[in-house]
Amino acid sequence: MTRGAAVLMLWCVATGAAQALSGTVTHVTDGDTLWVRPDGGGKPVKVRLEGLDAPERCQAWGPQATAALTEKLLGQRIELEGRGRDDYGRLLGRPMWGGVDVGAWMVAQGHAWSYRWRSSEGPYAAEEAQARRAHRGLFADAQAIEPRTFRHDHGPCDAPPSHADKAQP
Repeated sequence: MTRGAAVLMLWCVATGAAQALSGTVTHVTDGDTLWVRPDGGGKPVKVRLEGLDAPERCQAWGPQATAALTEKLLGQRIELEGRGRDDYGRLLGRPMWGGVDVGAWMVAQGHAWSYRWRSSEGPYAAEEAQARRAHRGLFADAQAIEPRTFRHDHGPCDAPPSHADKAQP
């Protein structure tokens, strides 16, 4: 574990930022965002899968990434440890389903990149390297563009968000 990751983990524990969540996936927005209705009931929580970056909905392989996550998790019970919120207010976490790290699965299947930060290759670098070698999913296209580059060059997708992307009752 890097020193920065250790400091972040200690901060989360000290400030109570970590949030355990288990519940049923009610909607998948795209390849790295889903909604979870907590086991105890209440409003679904919007979750951003931590550690990966999936193609945008309007980007090449975006629909396939969304479909893969939907097929895997829609209606399924997951568990995750939330690690704070992103700039859009989504809970950040790594969902586990049946003992499987869903983020690792998404990257290994070629539906997303390991999220890079500064000089780090990200938490799923090994899974990405394996998917690249196998030309799996989006890595079959040598010209595949990382989402952050796509967003920088093209801006956000113009597709209107579905009703589930709005605050849910």
